Amino acid sequence: MARLPYLEADQVAPEYRDMLKRNTNLHKLLVNSPDMAKAFNGIGNFIRFKSKLDPHLRELAILQVGWMEKSEYEFTHHVKIGKEFGVTDADIQALMDETAGKPTKLEPLVKAILKGAREMVRDLGMSDATFAEIKKDLSNEHMTDLVLTIAFYCAVVRVLATMKIDNEPHYKEVLQQYPIPGVS
Repeated sequence: MARLPYLEADQVAPEYRDMLKRNTNLHKLLVNSPDMAKAFNGIGNFIRFKSKLDPHLRELAILQVGWMEKSEYEFTHHVKIGKEFGVTDADIQALMDETAGKPTKLEPLVKAILKGAREMVRDLGMSDATFAEIKKDLSNEHMTDLVLTIAFYCAVVRVLATMKIDNEPHYKEVLQQYPIPGVS
């Protein structure tokens, strides 16, 4: 149960109602502080719609954060979002295998990005070796966008956990195909 109320459009000043267009529990809770929610949405919207980073790579990095942090909400939402940007079931299985240290057929750049995301979750920052491996294929702009995307979603999973935001039932269905170890 969430620690703060989920607000509906009629409970929010008219100038902030557009923030509830996505109609998710995350947005319904964050609008308790509408100006903060607006800033939060600005970063999220830039990442999703304006970043020049390949969206397939972006979504895999976000999924890696959600998987590592055992964030049911984040992982399930981004399985659905990721599929809109070309993430396949095989990609998701390979991400789980990579995390478990099993060999996969993912291309080297994807493997390095997943490793970098795991390092940022687990070790606070990406190692020099992993950064250099990814940097061989990404521009400075793409590299900045990747690191900030991973960092932003590391923050998002902490908000979700601290506020105890409930996952919507239609997203929970994802767990039937991709159960997260240790999450019931």
